[in-house]
Amino acid sequence: MRLLAAVQALLADPSITGLKDAPKLAAVVLYAKSRAPKGERNDLLTSIWGAELGRWMGVKESTVHHKVLPVLRGSGALRTRVVTDAKGHPTGLDCLVMPLWNAHRGGGAGHPLALTKAELATLLRLIEALFGPGWMPVGKEPTPPGLLAGRTGKGAATDRLGLLLMVLNTRASGWLQLCGGSVRKKEGRGAATLARLLGCSPSGARKVLARLAEAGVVARQRKATAMRMKGRGKVMLLPVARAYGSTLAFVEAVRVPDPVLLARPDGACGDHAPAAVAGALGTTEICGTETTGEAGNQERPDGAKLHAVHAPVVTPVVPLQLPCGFSGEGRGGEGRRPERVCVREDQAAEGEATVAESAPPAAEDGPLRGEKPNEFPADERCGQRAAGAVAGGRPQAVGWEKGQQQRRADLPADLGLRVALGPASGLWERLSGWQQDQVAAAAKAEVRRLAGMLEQPETAARLLADRLTDRLEETGGEALVGSAFGWLIRRGIVQRPVCADVRCDDGIRLDTREDCPSCASVIADRRAVRARIRMETAADLAGVGTAELRAAYERRLRTHTVVEAERAQVRHARAAAAAQERQVAVARRREREQERARQSAPCADCGLLEAAGLCPACSYSRRTNLLVEEAVDLVIAVRADLDDLQQVSELTARCEADTRALIDEVCRRRGGDAAWTAYAAPEVAEQVRDERRMAAVRRLMASEDADAEADAAYEAALRQRPRDLRAAEAAAAGARRRTADYLLCTQLGQLKVLRARLAASRSHRWAA
Repeated sequence: MRLLAAVQALLADPSITGLKDAPKLAAVVLYAKSRAPKGERNDLLTSIWGAELGRWMGVKESTVHHKVLPVLRGSGALRTRVVTDAKGHPTGLDCLVMPLWNAHRGGGAGHPLALTKAELATLLRLIEALFGPGWMPVGKEPTPPGLLAGRTGKGAATDRLGLLLMVLNTRASGWLQLCGGSVRKKEGRGAATLARLLGCSPSGARKVLARLAEAGVVARQRKATAMRMKGRGKVMLLPVARAYGSTLAFVEAVRVPDPVLLARPDGACGDHAPAAVAGALGTTEICGTETTGEAGNQERPDGAKLHAVHAPVVTPVVPLQLPCGFSGEGRGGEGRRPERVCVREDQAAEGEATVAESAPPAAEDGPLRGEKPNEFPADERCGQRAAGAVAGGRPQAVGWEKGQQQRRADLPADLGLRVALGPASGLWERLSGWQQDQVAAAAKAEVRRLAGMLEQPETAARLLADRLTDRLEETGGEALVGSAFGWLIRRGIVQRPVCADVRCDDGIRLDTREDCPSCASVIADRRAVRARIRMETAADLAGVGTAELRAAYERRLRTHTVVEAERAQVRHARAAAAAQERQVAVARRREREQERARQSAPCADCGLLEAAGLCPACSYSRRTNLLVEEAVDLVIAVRADLDDLQQVSELTARCEADTRALIDEVCRRRGGDAAWTAYAAPEVAEQVRDERRMAAVRRLMASEDADAEADAAYEAALRQRPRDLRAAEAAAAGARRRTADYLLCTQLGQLKVLRARLAASRSHRWAA
């Protein structure tokens, strides 16, 4: 309860609440690693470095330096000081958790954060057992990693913080104390409880709970009812249950072997820890006093002394990495682990030269799995996770092996690509099938581009291989590449020109493999500018001190840099404007050429040269034919039976002949030669079309549909204004005209469809 109150008080501090989970977890870790107070503020410091704090949190060192420490310093929750050696090289980072300092300064010993040395040691031991990174001190026994040490990357800090809070809220039986009240059925009561502990949404907590279940530290179950229906859900913290010797069938179904606990000999009591911490997370025998009650109901027996249990073996989750640890170095500078509950509890049993590896949990086959396979989804996920676990204890997602089967273990079959990607063969094996396709396409495109640039195209693949070799040496080897796909696409394959020369790659000429002369010229110009400014400054400020001379030189150099940048910007703007003008001129020239080609094209109908594709006479003829077709369609649409193909065909031929004869007669009466007749024919045809449209509309306005619409509009207008007969008549006339226009458009559309069918039938007969 003391540890739970301390962690809750730390997370509820105004400088920490509202932050993300990574800064919160960092504050908890630094708080647990702080020294116990001895009257001065410096006693509350803890020493660590960024990489080690990242291993505790499961994130990278860059994340610690960019997203964790600056946030804590900005909110006032943390103060840091860089520790250097005699030569000025940084050797560590002293951290002061301000809520702890404020608690000792204002609240005294009664504040929840004012834990004693033994309580801080117990909290740190608990954190080590849950997600400690593990280390191997020189000349000492190695400390095994925690249960979630292999969980790194996105969400790792959230999973660690959630597991710690759930363990602190869990009874000795292993069952999490769930919150009361109404919760959403989709998330469940376990997710709602974790959401309240983490201060996040229930949906986010449900994802955290699922990841912890896949990691094998959490299991979910529903109480069985008398009617065999799903009862209230429960959440078990498996490490706590195993530490207290729980033998429930639900725990055994997960098939994670319980750690063998040694009973501590009599008399080994009176140390620092207030309670046993699993593996120490719990024990069934404390200070030699046996507990007669069941482990499921055991909290801490009355009269039990405060001492941690010694485990016979350790169970690492990830390989040990560091030659020395920093877990207790923040408490003293003697190069050994501090006086706390776990002084030598991680020593291996006699006769065991190796450290036992933790077996991944796997669900056993039982009668419930055959009868109700979906009864315990948490158990099934644990079993699937066990089947997909990899070396080192990191769980893999279900179906991971199936997706990985699609990738190619070897390099592409193309010889050029095999040569180009040969130095990165180790990274190639880490890619999925889709990623390998993308990398192969990018490499092929780069080889093709290099081949077009070099005098000897056959050396392009070898050139890309040399580039990958240089980039890997720059990175430090394939082992230091975090994302193989991202590294290859964004860093390994792409060219990095230093100067404006397209053949430059990191200051090396691609065609000669020598130093780029353009880069050397740029560097020489810059050095000459600096030397000139330095000489001018020294001449203008003769007799001035070295510091003032250097400051004046830097000011002039900055001014020169700004002026050159402005000049370059002006040059770029002028170049862009000139390029835009050139593009406009090219577009205009292209348009003129197209217009000239169009004007010189012969007539499509009569073949007259330089007629712009169509001479005036043929243009008037096309216009006349189009107007004649429209005039004929207007007559056929209102007079013919559109269901009779033969009638429509005959009436169309007769009406078209009559229309053309009428147009010729009118043109002949007006007089003129053939050219004048061709010019006047479209005008006459347009008049004929308009007259027939008006006649068709008048005919349709007298139809039954138009009368019905007019009557309906008349009655509707009278209902709105009973005495306004003029408005009613106007509404009826408008409705009649709109109905006629609609009927005419409909019948013209039907006529077009009919003629398309007629043309299709004729072409079919000709083909037959």
